[in-house]
Amino acid sequence: MSSPHAALLAPSLLAGDHANLGASAHTVADHGLNWLHLDLMDGHFVPNLSFGPETLAALRRAGSKLFFDTHLMLSAPQHYVDAFAKAGANLISIHIEAACDHLATLRRIRELGCQAGIVLNPGTPATAIAGLLDQVDLVLVMTVQPGFGGQPFRRDMLPKLQQIDTWRRERALSFRLEVDGGIDLATAAECRTAGADTFVAGTSFFRAGDKPAFIRTLHGL
Repeated sequence: MSSPHAALLAPSLLAGDHANLGASAHTVADHGLNWLHLDLMDGHFVPNLSFGPETLAALRRAGSKLFFDTHLMLSAPQHYVDAFAKAGANLISIHIEAACDHLATLRRIRELGCQAGIVLNPGTPATAIAGLLDQVDLVLVMTVQPGFGGQPFRRDMLPKLQQIDTWRRERALSFRLEVDGGIDLATAAECRTAGADTFVAGTSFFRAGDKPAFIRTLHGL
């Protein structure tokens, strides 16, 4: 396996119970997982709304110690990184497609004490982020068009994963390579072969009848 990291599952809170997000976060922690993926959507960058910094702050007040993997699907993420860092984010990822100074925003995220990530939509080539790879702790490749859960996995994203993983090895970098969208045990295995090591699973995790078996299988990839 080419990835420098063991497989890691980051369940998406977006697929949890929106009437009780705290309980959904506790479900993740109670199954021995460390990461929680939080999808923040502004209704402009993507055609949907989710939640904001106060949701993260409320989860922290409720006692969550999970690593908050915070994915900003925002048109102007540079205006919000301070608020999300203050609310309890551990890693903040921004889209390369967003209209901002990406390098300055990534540096600001790190100044705030968070890890920094860069995200690619399905239609964006890997070359768009090639110059930023040494500035990030995570690269997220969207395997669906972001905005709504439950979309089918796009296998045409596998070569993009392979390209980014090749650059990671050639440049001796150690960022995590994450996938999000249509991820279940079968598609996670395909992504793992292509170099991914971090798997955002929403629907497939929360609807799994045997969550311990689901976790064991994914972590065994």
